[in-house]
Amino acid sequence: MTFAAIVLAGGRAERLDGADKASVEYHGRTLLEHAIEALADADEVVVVGEPVPTTRAVTFTRESPRYGGPVAALLTGRDALLRTPRRLGVLAVDMPAVSPWTFRRLQQAAAGRDGAFLTDPDGRRQLAGVLDADRLDAVRPDLEAQHGMSMRELLEDLDLALVAPVGDEGHDIDSWADLRDL
Repeated sequence: MTFAAIVLAGGRAERLDGADKASVEYHGRTLLEHAIEALADADEVVVVGEPVPTTRAVTFTRESPRYGGPVAALLTGRDALLRTPRRLGVLAVDMPAVSPWTFRRLQQAAAGRDGAFLTDPDGRRQLAGVLDADRLDAVRPDLEAQHGMSMRELLEDLDLALVAPVGDEGHDIDSWADLRDL
């Protein structure tokens, strides 16, 4: 298997009044369905979040303890994969403008590197990227260190390409105002 993906869908969504981000609708579909569609090229998709019906078969899992942050969620999703991929995609559920084309660009940018991540319009790295699975495994911290660790800290020693967004693909939805503005 060359490409598998993890959707990070289990956060607290405090700025969305605790709403389940995966179930929030954007253009008539849930944010989770947008994320799954963006990963159309993945051989396998794991969603770290509450199980809900989806149009594509995916594996659901939860990090333990819950709400351990994106690093704990990513690594829990990595452990839930049935087979080890060469490349691993990661996508936060709150980025509905990310598409399969975005992930194709990220994979091209990652050639010869440890991975590539999309940025927001200001150039900050977003939770939309691809990683070499072996390199991720090489920097994996022990279980206790994962919880609360920032993604920046996890990936700081990796050679990552940063890919500028096209259109709205670099925007995420952290608040109701973000949803309205998108």
